[in-house]
Amino acid sequence: MNKKAWIIVILLVILLLAGIGYLGYSLKKEKKANQDMQELAALDKQEMEKEYQDFAAQYSEMKTFIKNDSIIAELTAEQERTQKLLEELKRTHASDAAEITRLKKELATVRAVLRSYVIQIDSLNRLNQNLMDENDRVRSQLAESNQQNQELTSQKASLSEKVAIAAQLDASGIRLTPLNKKGKAVKAMKDARTLDVSFVITKNVTASNGTRNVYVRITTPEGELLNGGGTFEYAGKQLAWSMRKAIEYTGEETALKLYWTVNEYLSGGQYNVSIFCDGQAIGSRNFTFEK
Repeated sequence: MNKKAWIIVILLVILLLAGIGYLGYSLKKEKKANQDMQELAALDKQEMEKEYQDFAAQYSEMKTFIKNDSIIAELTAEQERTQKLLEELKRTHASDAAEITRLKKELATVRAVLRSYVIQIDSLNRLNQNLMDENDRVRSQLAESNQQNQELTSQKASLSEKVAIAAQLDASGIRLTPLNKKGKAVKAMKDARTLDVSFVITKNVTASNGTRNVYVRITTPEGELLNGGGTFEYAGKQLAWSMRKAIEYTGEETALKLYWTVNEYLSGGQYNVSIFCDGQAIGSRNFTFEK
């Protein structure tokens, strides 16, 4: 074999080794991204299970100090429905995105129903409190009234915990729109220069008013996060966010729009948008775009 042929063989070997090295690196990177996504999905499923368990327990507690048989029957039915959804969630694998999304929507419905009962029971308790105050003015019933007030104080403490659960915010109408350099919507991610994320934080009269930080995470089809440079706490862990916005929440429906500037090539496929506030996941949705 002449010298020129040897050079060609050596170059081919070098190119082959480089290709093998790059393939190994890509597989390792993809494996790490998939592992991170699986861990986050498992963490999210674990948090959902805890919420379902808490809601079922709240229904049991609420029934202990309600005398109205009709309301007790309604609470029992909702408790059984919540328990059934919890069992479905336990049987669902964390990687089953469609089923997890369905059960997450059901969780938001359960929370809304529980919130309505909290408001209803709180109204009844306020009425009872007024009656107690009137009884307090009657000296002959002072001892009995004091005992009733103590019980009511205990009930209010328990109700405060339920109100905290009912006060959790929800995000609906989540949209992810790629925009070109002229600000026009496009179908292919490769043409995007800006990502427009819009959603609505629903009305919640039980939530406290004030300033809140809302965090948005955008995950690519490869499982990588479009990083915004900061982190927030969720379920005892620090998660990176893609976008963050401080809002003044008044309990009314609040529309939000955030933008992420594209500085890299984005492939087609399925993207996920997840929204967090007050240490809770308040909304999530998947979007599929052309290559």
